[in-house]
Amino acid sequence: MIMGIMTDLLQDGFFAAVAAIGFAAISNPPRRAYPCCALLAAVGHALRFGLMHNDLMSIHIIAASTLAAFSIGVLAVWLANLAKCPAETCFFPALLPMIPGMYAYRAIEALVMCLYHQEEEVFNHCLYLLAYNGFTCTFIILGLVVGANIPVFLFKKMSFKVTR
Repeated sequence: MIMGIMTDLLQDGFFAAVAAIGFAAISNPPRRAYPCCALLAAVGHALRFGLMHNDLMSIHIIAASTLAAFSIGVLAVWLANLAKCPAETCFFPALLPMIPGMYAYRAIEALVMCLYHQEEEVFNHCLYLLAYNGFTCTFIILGLVVGANIPVFLFKKMSFKVTR
């Protein structure tokens, strides 16, 4: 049981790290920032996965994403000094694997279904799906942005020391 959970966490973190390296490559940071981006993505995504799939207390994806983004932000401020680049350079690619693509896709799908169905009951169901998926997607993204940026402002002196 424990080995299965650890395997799932490591697998989740590994694939998030690979995705973060890919996202970092298109934004062209210094090469010394790539390991930081990968580590931050692995830790943050695995933390979100662990919080959401914990048997004792399963946390909703919005709160789990916000907490994971906060941990990414805290680690990014600390690792930015080692990578000698701004914290944003490290945490932005690490946050991208946590963008809720399925919720956005389902929201757009529900919007299209609203446009095609005339029956009130089906339209109301599609409108419900649009609202649920749209709000969930919006609040996950908002949680990612706020959660990752709070540590930058809390540790302002440490965060901006790198950019001088």
